[in-house]
Amino acid sequence: MVDRTDSAPTEASVRRALRRAATGRALDVDEATALLGARGDALDELLGFAAGIRDAGLRDAGRPGVVTYSKKVFIPLTRLCRDRCHYCTFATVPHRLPAPFLDRDEVLAIAREGAAQGCKEALFTLGDRPEERWPAARRWLDERGYDSTLDYLRACAVAVLEETGLLPHLNPGVLSWSELQRLKPVAPSMGMMLETTATRLWSEPGGPHFGSPDKEPAVRLRVLDDAGRVGVPFTTGILIGIGETHAERVDALFAIRRAHREYGHLQEVIVQNFRAKPDTAMRGMPDAELHDLAATVAVARLLLGPGMRIQAPPNLIEGEFDLLLRAGIDDWGGVSPVTPDHVNPERPWPQLDELARRTADGGFTLRERLTIYPEYVRAGDPWLDPRLLAHVTALADGETGLAVEDARPVGRPWQEPEEVFGGRTDLHVTIDTAGRTGDRRGDFDSVYGDWAEVATKVTAAPATPGAGDHDLRAGLRLAADDPAALLEPRHTDAALALFGADGPALDELCRIADDARRSAVGDDVTYVVNRNINFTNVCYVGCRFCAFAQRERDADAYRLSVDQVADRAEEAWAAGATEVCLQGGIDPKMPVTGYADIVRAIKARVPEMHVHAFSPMEIVTAAAKAGVPVREWLTQLREAGLDTIPGTAAEILDDDVRWVLTKGKLPAAAWVEVVSTAHELGIRSSSTMMYGHVDHPAQWLAHFRVLAGVQDRTGGFTEFVALPFVHTNAPIYLAGIARPGPTWRENRVVHAMARLLLHGRIDNIQCSWVKLGDAGTVAMLQGGCNDLGGTLMEETISRMAGSANGSARTEEQLRAIAVAAGRPPRRRTTAYGTVRS
Repeated sequence: MVDRTDSAPTEASVRRALRRAATGRALDVDEATALLGARGDALDELLGFAAGIRDAGLRDAGRPGVVTYSKKVFIPLTRLCRDRCHYCTFATVPHRLPAPFLDRDEVLAIAREGAAQGCKEALFTLGDRPEERWPAARRWLDERGYDSTLDYLRACAVAVLEETGLLPHLNPGVLSWSELQRLKPVAPSMGMMLETTATRLWSEPGGPHFGSPDKEPAVRLRVLDDAGRVGVPFTTGILIGIGETHAERVDALFAIRRAHREYGHLQEVIVQNFRAKPDTAMRGMPDAELHDLAATVAVARLLLGPGMRIQAPPNLIEGEFDLLLRAGIDDWGGVSPVTPDHVNPERPWPQLDELARRTADGGFTLRERLTIYPEYVRAGDPWLDPRLLAHVTALADGETGLAVEDARPVGRPWQEPEEVFGGRTDLHVTIDTAGRTGDRRGDFDSVYGDWAEVATKVTAAPATPGAGDHDLRAGLRLAADDPAALLEPRHTDAALALFGADGPALDELCRIADDARRSAVGDDVTYVVNRNINFTNVCYVGCRFCAFAQRERDADAYRLSVDQVADRAEEAWAAGATEVCLQGGIDPKMPVTGYADIVRAIKARVPEMHVHAFSPMEIVTAAAKAGVPVREWLTQLREAGLDTIPGTAAEILDDDVRWVLTKGKLPAAAWVEVVSTAHELGIRSSSTMMYGHVDHPAQWLAHFRVLAGVQDRTGGFTEFVALPFVHTNAPIYLAGIARPGPTWRENRVVHAMARLLLHGRIDNIQCSWVKLGDAGTVAMLQGGCNDLGGTLMEETISRMAGSANGSARTEEQLRAIAVAAGRPPRRRTTAYGTVRS
């Protein structure tokens, strides 16, 4: 994101850029900026190139010559906003409104009128978080039992679905990853205009966005990325003529392109021209000129390519329909026969008959679409929540994904579909015999985003000036005398030097770690007799390191029923287990009640079985799906019988790494929130770190600092588990981005440093025999570890990734590993207590 000054392009620079465009070569920032200044014959040539790219894209999409629109109603849920945009007349103040929000009946009245006239979209537009600025908004929500505007929005969207059948499109402004998760089940699509990446227009007094916290470009770019991570079909765009330079305008288009390449979620990009409005701070600013708009649309088409749907609002273009069609648009946006454009009320939408005629005059056929674009309708998972499927398919043409124009929306229950169990339910056994069907899932080339774009996000390890023998010796002394102090920022160089230890220094580090282990927990090597139950591997999150997740239709996909899970728990108890560990994929068809139902079924069969279940990712997405806070969801699970949770899904608690490694998994802050909340409720957890992929030691150190901070606040971690990355079938390795797991040196150093860095905070350091093998596990036990984990009985996740160390160990085999390390074995409970005989 940059702030630049404008300079008029030379005729020569425009001609050079046009020559590159003519040959289909990619434009750089300077060339795209020059083309924004094209006028006269040069503009006509630019429009021709853009139109050709658009036409090719429509042919590829199977709808040549078709320009689309959405028939909608506009629902201004609230016109209050915490922002102060200097061009906006939509946002107002409480005393100018009859009420801070439309009430539910008013919302439904608008939606019903739209349904009666054949509309299919309910566009919810509202100000950002008005309750944070206006006490009247806070009171209105409190009086009706809503925690926030977004809670009320969710409730209204469900009401519209159930009462009218219109499809909600939500424009609530800036949303967090968790908020996007909560709203995705109630809306087929959402949107937020990026507007600009020019920070100065937000940060400098007099700028159009000054005093508007939600208009900071970095914040809005984060929303674009988070929408992609959550898998929301998303609308965004730029607003031109608000004081940005041409270079800044191009910068915004490049930012949009980057987000879409990485996540594939941007269903349309709007290029909107500023129109000055009376009674605003920018009322005297000139409107964006229409040839400037046409050039911007054309450059957007060249940069975003044939597959992007590009829109210009037809009520803001002074009748220049042909100009915008020539520039490369393929969509007119939402048009309503019922409600005005509440954002631009002085500029009515064209009548649909006129829009069809003007589109035909440009050589195109006008066709109605839904709020969710055809490509995402046809794809289904992971873009469309199962609870919305019936509403969308009732209005969509099954072949094209466009709207069935004479279909009339009808209210339908917003409910979960029938869950279908089965698939390769013996995978936990046959993974060790027949193996997996293929080395990758069927949508490998699309589900993870553009691999070239992903590769650009991998960060190199930072230089450590001055690190050398001095820091290494200082680190070893500190490790022996006060190991936990290595986490302090003032000892960063020493800690990083220790992460780089090798040869005799590494041997000395492991000896010191083993002394610390002996001091903390003695010589016993502990283990638990347990069973892993991965109850489904259907998942659409798209974690790039994960080889376990499958699409529903993949050959290796499966779902276990509640009874099948309980059967396996009962078998485990009969075999002597005291714990079941439950984790599964983020299955969109998992019912909201499914997690608690599993826990209750196990406790009904085997009341004394310890249920160690559900990663923070499973918890946060299930709570979002249920529309309740994480604390409430965890409380329900605890009441069902949940005992502890695994601290998996941590990977590396650094979002720069997480967004490369996981694409759509919960942010680091959300992971911390889930485990901290669990601890506060008396639900303890393990802690983990997966290393050896696209990470580096500075990120390992930061991860340990996060864990230490949580433990200092809650004391809820029972152990730390180091998880070496298994690369063989991992998508990010197959794509050539991740390295092939950690080296032997890195395995030794991470386990030893875990013991030292967490000294006095987390006593139990576990090594994974599944990932390390028996010989590797013995070595880790001699370098700081005291725990072997469990017998597992079945293990599918690491085996699907290519681990060669089997999926089960008997109690005798685990005891033998301890003996091989020269230490006495001891069976434990999940929380490291003594097992009753």
